[in-house]
Amino acid sequence: MDSQLFQALIMGITQGLTEFLPVSSSGHLILVPYLFGWTDPFIDSLAFSVVLHAGTLLALLVFFRDDWLRLIPAGLATIRDRSFRGDPERKLAWMLVLSTIPAAILGVLLNDILESAVRQPGLVAVTLVVGAAILWLADRWGARTRRTEDVGPGIAIGLGFAQALALIPGVSRSGISISAALFAGLRRVDAVRYSFLMATPITAAAVAWEGLKLVRGEVAGASAGVLIVGVVASFVAGILAIGLLLRYVRTQTFTIFVIYRLVLAAVVVAVFLAR
Repeated sequence: MDSQLFQALIMGITQGLTEFLPVSSSGHLILVPYLFGWTDPFIDSLAFSVVLHAGTLLALLVFFRDDWLRLIPAGLATIRDRSFRGDPERKLAWMLVLSTIPAAILGVLLNDILESAVRQPGLVAVTLVVGAAILWLADRWGARTRRTEDVGPGIAIGLGFAQALALIPGVSRSGISISAALFAGLRRVDAVRYSFLMATPITAAAVAWEGLKLVRGEVAGASAGVLIVGVVASFVAGILAIGLLLRYVRTQTFTIFVIYRLVLAAVVVAVFLAR
């Protein structure tokens, strides 16, 4: 297999697994080339990282298709009737809209900075540790009494700002969103579900933006084969990761992910010092 195709396959699997587990997909997509010594500029680019999100976006849409088939009509019905009418689906649809706004605004404002300044293995090691501490505290301090339908405007906006922090590699979109939801009192399974639903529109916007750049030829080093391999691998691994995490949190804590983040950070530091 061509080396770039092989690297795209590994990166796709990495993206699919780590996008939904609270361990940071963006951090892993920086660390994998770093740890294996891969130097292909496209494989290691933010553009390829975002394109791989097309696979995990498709995984979200497939896995939660029934939810979106209810939420989208419910949201449109709210506009028509100018009322939630006591319908939890209508309320949830618009809470997700509120949660999307902070990450969308900050993503546009900070895109150039994210392209270069924060994509550093050292920073990822630090944010992995910080994220681990936040997740550990949230898992123990959260009341875990609220359900997804209990999310109101204040919590929705707060979760949206938490999601925006995931623009920093190593923080983890699912990790910081789940942590914020736990701090807000949601049950573990509801925190995970809201996090995944909230990630869908902002991921779609990011994929559309980078896809447009690819179509315009603004991103060098891209080939159809590499993109297809990466996206398909990301989709398959993503479906598996979503189902795994939703089943896991029904009976288990997030401690295993806290430990994994700390171990990975230690490995990065060790490799850095060795080099």
